[in-house]
Amino acid sequence: MGKKRIVKKGGEGGAATASRAATSTRTSRRKMEAGTVYVEATYNNTKVSLSDTTGNVVAWSSSGSLGFAGAKKGTPFAAAKVGELIGDKATQMGVKEVNVVVAGVGAGRESSIRALAGKGIRISAIKDTTPVPHNGPRPKKPRRV
Repeated sequence: MGKKRIVKKGGEGGAATASRAATSTRTSRRKMEAGTVYVEATYNNTKVSLSDTTGNVVAWSSSGSLGFAGAKKGTPFAAAKVGELIGDKATQMGVKEVNVVVAGVGAGRESSIRALAGKGIRISAIKDTTPVPHNGPRPKKPRRV
């Protein structure tokens, strides 16, 4: 039936667990002033990643990793939540200015950028790198019956 638990009364147990929880929280030691935010907005999901000026990814998140499932991952609301989370992580690192690179045609393109700007991060440039076909592959030959 398992071990019996012994509950100690007093401040010792709570202080020990609180200090253990404080040390286990993950905070980034990296400090940077500027960076680049990459937004990939598809019909099914929105992925946002924060990188430093050299291109190394420092933080990332997506609608699916926040717990949204199915068709809700591609909504502007889910993308805004992802943008807020990346904005919080960026402000903890000391980021004040970012360039934004957007790819994809999903609904979360604009809302993720708005949420990022709402966290007090200055957006210096927005670049759209959505791949656009400009002739496509050769069509199939007509079927002969």
